[in-house]
Amino acid sequence: MARTKEFDPDAALQAALELFWRRGYEATSLSDLVEHLGIGRASIYATFGSKHELYLKALDRYAEMRDPALVAELSQPGPALPAVRAVVRRFAAEAVAPGSRLNGCFVTNTAAELSPHDPAAARRVETSWEHTETLLHSALVRARAQGELPEDRDPRALARMLLVLLQGVHVVGKASDAAARVRDAAEQALALLD
Repeated sequence: MARTKEFDPDAALQAALELFWRRGYEATSLSDLVEHLGIGRASIYATFGSKHELYLKALDRYAEMRDPALVAELSQPGPALPAVRAVVRRFAAEAVAPGSRLNGCFVTNTAAELSPHDPAAARRVETSWEHTETLLHSALVRARAQGELPEDRDPRALARMLLVLLQGVHVVGKASDAAARVRDAAEQALALLD
């Protein structure tokens, strides 16, 4: 007779996400996961597969948590440019906030740590970036159509520039406590939208 799970897989996945996000893939051992999740190795393997599969599922969960908020912010009716500005400023503020600064962005962390040699992680990072770029591009196209963005501005190029900025502020915010550097960079990028 099969035993029933004595733990909540959803809660365990969330706990794994938090540990991987804080420590990274390589610095998190299976023993760390066993201790942090409070479940045995066999249960981890039976429920999630390998450590790598668990990491990828945690990365997927992170995207599921973050994406709806970004979609809501950038696709609200009315003027689009204030929403784009608010997103950039929010990312910059999060990047230097004392409570979240050291974790950085899980997607950015994955890009730096795993993407160069892990095709599955690289695909997820690229999917996340494409999604963010598409949301920014759509908002900027709306802004130009509504007369908020000058006609000579290229929404696609601006969206790509903002995506790179958003990833960069997370790297700088995680590596340094120079909040002014992040805020100044964000404001200079936003000035290109005028």
